[in-house]
Amino acid sequence: MNAEVRVHEVATRLQRAYLVRAVEERLLRLFSEGKLTGTTHTCIGQELSAISLADSLDRQRDIIFSNHRCHGHYIAWTDDVEGLLAEVMGKHGGVCAGIGGSQHLCGERFFSNGIQGGIVPVSAGLAFAQKLAGERGIVAVCIGDGTLGEGVIYEAFNIASKWSLPLLVVLENNLYAQSTSQSETLAGDICARAAAFAMRTFHADTWAHEQLAHEMQSAADFVRERCAPALIRVDTYRLAAHSKGDDNRDAAEISSFAVRDPVNLFISEARVNADPVLGLVDARVSRAVDLAAGQGPREQKPVGQAAAATALAPAAPRESGTQLEAINRELHAWMARDPAVIVLGEDIRSPYGGAFKVTRGLSDAFPDRVLNTPISEAAIVGVGNGLALAGRRPVVEIMFGDFLTLCFDQVMNHAAKFHGMYAGRVTNPLVIRTPMGGGRGYGPTHSQNLEKHFVGIPGLTTLVLHGRTHVGKLYAGLAAATHPVLMIENKLGYRDRSDAALPPGYSLYESGDMYATTALRPAATADLTIVAFGRMSVLAEKALAQLARDEVCADLLLPLQVSPLDTRHILESVARTGKLVIVEEGTAGFDLASEVIASVSIAYRGAKRLHVRRIAARPEPIPSAIDLEQQVLPSERDIVAACLELFDA
Repeated sequence: MNAEVRVHEVATRLQRAYLVRAVEERLLRLFSEGKLTGTTHTCIGQELSAISLADSLDRQRDIIFSNHRCHGHYIAWTDDVEGLLAEVMGKHGGVCAGIGGSQHLCGERFFSNGIQGGIVPVSAGLAFAQKLAGERGIVAVCIGDGTLGEGVIYEAFNIASKWSLPLLVVLENNLYAQSTSQSETLAGDICARAAAFAMRTFHADTWAHEQLAHEMQSAADFVRERCAPALIRVDTYRLAAHSKGDDNRDAAEISSFAVRDPVNLFISEARVNADPVLGLVDARVSRAVDLAAGQGPREQKPVGQAAAATALAPAAPRESGTQLEAINRELHAWMARDPAVIVLGEDIRSPYGGAFKVTRGLSDAFPDRVLNTPISEAAIVGVGNGLALAGRRPVVEIMFGDFLTLCFDQVMNHAAKFHGMYAGRVTNPLVIRTPMGGGRGYGPTHSQNLEKHFVGIPGLTTLVLHGRTHVGKLYAGLAAATHPVLMIENKLGYRDRSDAALPPGYSLYESGDMYATTALRPAATADLTIVAFGRMSVLAEKALAQLARDEVCADLLLPLQVSPLDTRHILESVARTGKLVIVEEGTAGFDLASEVIASVSIAYRGAKRLHVRRIAARPEPIPSAIDLEQQVLPSERDIVAACLELFDA
């Protein structure tokens, strides 16, 4: 490179860094003027890391996933000053229509999220998709040194290294996690953490920005050429507060970094030389602010009318065989139809085929699309999130439903939010399958029903399979889904048959919805309504036969989709009977029954007297001893007793 070209590149790099700084400083002024609300995390002092990263990548095939301090990365990658400013100002012209705000951006091949650590496994999933595409694209994920305290990044490092994923981790080491010095919180060496997973490491800093550009390019080239992960540690310093004005660092320390900051030096030299570039950049930022200020706020989309309730009609013939056999059969068929389907989970490949043998034989038929994973539930779901964002159809198996607690962040703050917080710019058809329930003596941490902790999350569909689930119709719905689905199966339910004989005098009906509500209805007039969730359907059916001896008939309703919960068929039945029994295997309190009772109470308030009973597990750990377990979990006897009590009311 000749001297003239080198000088031009340096000048261009610094000018672009100044653009980022001008935007950040303008945002801080807007906050101080009371024109912005919420929060923002500026990257003042760190701009050259963002510029070097963007310059090292290919905008046609690479992807950046940034964190809460994302403005510099976004501008360096997209040059979309106007979209960023409008977004932070909450305007409809913002890159996410004002929904994402400062921390949650989605542009062309660019994402960011404000949750520390969780973006790393998502980025690993995107990198996996890049590898599968075979176009030599890579993914760069930006984190700070404070994020090294998050365990999920090490789960992701392990997977990225073991699977040879093209993932570049850009660690901007600014010495502070919000207000806490790194010296208080970080043990050991930063690069050694990645090296422990056999990841190649690089090291540079923002003060020697020419060397930084060289090292960043070397790191990106390594990842692309080797199709392997790497980490680059970029030493830098944040000259502004963590968020607006919350800065308690020593002023002398900040000043010592400010005087040698390359962007500050560039600004000083430009002013001495009367370089017009500063004025041109400032004018562009001002125009962008004025443009955004002239826009109206994002218009809230009117809440659409609920879809018309599909009538309950005679059910289609049920599948033969057990529910486990039906799920296995549908997974095989789906993978054969759609090469985008990828199945991830612990011990799911042959010959083991999963703890409950649901995936038996899948890896024999599709060896490259059924992957055993480490025991890393958060990372597994995170990788699934990334695959889904990239257009794949990931199906993640969590071995026991109890372990969903380990990946709650990936479900709540990533999977369920991407579509909404990115203003509909992405879809995320992730499917998470997991077995729950007691009855097998597995004890307090392997027998719980935790669905109530996941229902009600906007953007997440939660399904609870029952004994009459039409698995073929269910999987047709999954194949068409565009949003994440949590699918809760039941350990004992795997052996149930949806084509089992019905209780005498009853017929099977179902709605036409994607995830149909199933109903067992008597030939005679129903005296009461039973709603059973999950495998409680089997107990409820047995209860129907017992109730018939006392000449009591009931409508039995079996919702498959429990969140969002459509209660219209329940309401229709209760309007006729005025008596409602709800049974679920989980514990009572803030549960599925509460949602049913609330809907019914609101719909029929003052219309007639309503009699309700709910049945649930006792509020205590589920014992391992079978006889003690049976005392904790709901029983057929409990259902019969509640129904007879209501019948006599």
